[in-house]
Amino acid sequence: MQVDSYGQIILSENDLCEILLKNPNANLAGVITKDNLPKQSFIAEMPKINLYEELNISIEEFDSNQQNNWKMPEQYKNMDIAKYVLDQCKNEAELQRAGEELIIFQEKNMFTLLQYLKYLVDTMRQHNIIWGVGRGSSVASFVLFLIGVHKINSLYYDLDISEFIK
Repeated sequence: MQVDSYGQIILSENDLCEILLKNPNANLAGVITKDNLPKQSFIAEMPKINLYEELNISIEEFDSNQQNNWKMPEQYKNMDIAKYVLDQCKNEAELQRAGEELIIFQEKNMFTLLQYLKYLVDTMRQHNIIWGVGRGSSVASFVLFLIGVHKINSLYYDLDISEFIK
């Protein structure tokens, strides 16, 4: 397995075989291989696998393109995340804080990230995966608390959102 300068994981045919031996039902959607797989290879017949191409764009351009390419179910892509967050609020103070943060998230074009985080949290809960209670500057975000990313109520502890947004 290799990782290019853009952070893309590139698998060899041997890597792919090993994955499929461990899990024959593995979802290989979006997998990238550097090998030009032989036609007789059963892996080459899998339409989900992409052949690696050298990119002629900057890392910044690549990151910008990828930020618009979140792989999540349509129900999350179409979710009104602002409405979801505001519906979680229990009083006026919570509505005020969530509203202020949502404006910041919107200005930074990060609503898709919030939708993905909601999908991620729901998926982890569904599969009984345990994650941390909160760490670093993310705990300053009341919106992330409402989505379930962490368990620290930044409003209760009077944490300034600017600590997260830096």
